[in-house]
Amino acid sequence: MKTSGRLALAILAASILSYGMAAPVAAQTGASGLPISIITDKPIYSDKDTVTISGQIKTLGDYSQAVTIIIVDPLGTIVGIDQIVPGSDGSYEKTLVAGGPQWKQGGDYEIKVQYGAQSHVGFFEYLGGAAAQPEPEPEPEPEPEPEPEPEPEPEPEPEPEPEPEPEPEPEPEPEPEVQCGAGTILQDGSCVPERDSGRGGGCLIATAAYGSELAPQVQYLREIRDNTLMSTESGSSFMGAFSTVYYAFSPAVADLERESPIFREMVRAAVTPMLATLSIMTLAEDGSEQQVLGLGMAVIALNLGMYVAAPALVGIKTGGYLRSRAVRRA
Repeated sequence: MKTSGRLALAILAASILSYGMAAPVAAQTGASGLPISIITDKPIYSDKDTVTISGQIKTLGDYSQAVTIIIVDPLGTIVGIDQIVPGSDGSYEKTLVAGGPQWKQGGDYEIKVQYGAQSHVGFFEYLGGAAAQPEPEPEPEPEPEPEPEPEPEPEPEPEPEPEPEPEPEPEPEPEPEVQCGAGTILQDGSCVPERDSGRGGGCLIATAAYGSELAPQVQYLREIRDNTLMSTESGSSFMGAFSTVYYAFSPAVADLERESPIFREMVRAAVTPMLATLSIMTLAEDGSEQQVLGLGMAVIALNLGMYVAAPALVGIKTGGYLRSRAVRRA
């Protein structure tokens, strides 16, 4: 009986030790399997705290490209966007300040990190800004006590009680200064996306198609964007909306161009007519809203005609020709 009890105790101890050693190994394997890691220096932040976002990219691309970091509040609104170039070892780091007019909601904020076709999502909690405390109302002044009646003189008429002074109206609170989040700048009282500058910003598809950011075609696109479109309010608004859509798919298309030379040549052939139509924008004077708006609509109409109307017309004519031949043969 004693021998069997000792044997059972030994088996139980061995199973407990093996379970305790297996758990850490499984956790490490799961963490190393992520394409991009996201780490924040703290899990919870208050207003005006410094948020440090860092991580590691498992597989770097053959060409230099930026990491896109997007901060989204609990309502799904983008409060910050930026692009940074990772280090040669795949590490990246971004520092920003929590708070401002864009950070209206407290709760779990989402961190979206995208590098080419690789992406990952992380979270941190934001407690929200401190609410402004109303100024205390001034205490009313005490009423003066009536003077004692003299004796034996006749009673004087009681003095009228003084009217209480009106309470001063509270001074209007000054409007809070607008503070834009990371990746945006203040322009005409509203936050707009910041212009791309330095390495890694801008035309990802054209850069991959022509092989370098220094290619004449890529520099031509940058000059039209920075010197013509961004010099006007309407052009800046258009580029802000266009960048939101463009950066959602351009990293994946650029990766396909680098992997497939045939696809790269197809993209280069497709964008060449568009580059020709953009030469019209050079006729607009810098800062002229009317010229930029009118010439921009003309460029859009030309591109719709080349890429949509012309192929559709060719398809209709070809279909009619094939149907007429089939009728003649019948």
